[in-house]
Amino acid sequence: MKNDDRLPKIEIEYYSSFMLYEYFSYICGNISAYYIKNMANKEINRLRVVLAEKGITNKWLAEKMGKNQTTVSRWCNNDMQPSLETLIQIASVLKVDIRDLLIPTLEKNG
Repeated sequence: MKNDDRLPKIEIEYYSSFMLYEYFSYICGNISAYYIKNMANKEINRLRVVLAEKGITNKWLAEKMGKNQTTVSRWCNNDMQPSLETLIQIASVLKVDIRDLLIPTLEKNG
């Protein structure tokens, strides 16, 4: 096969896999730091409130859901959020509407 001089020559820099790993770790670290700074302590769910209203403990819910008690505690503290599928399961176990588990995003008028 003949080398085509019409094609532009591309200079390729060599990056070791370690250099790429370091670069992406730096970028992802900054994204994680941004997320933690801006999203931490933002209340999204009302799970703690609903459990208190029903007189149910984190431990009970964890057992019914087959989840670690620490995971349920982190949901209740809004340190982490359950997936939508998990919220549906929680609503079913607690016999509540899924909307009762979430903090409304719009204020009600009148």
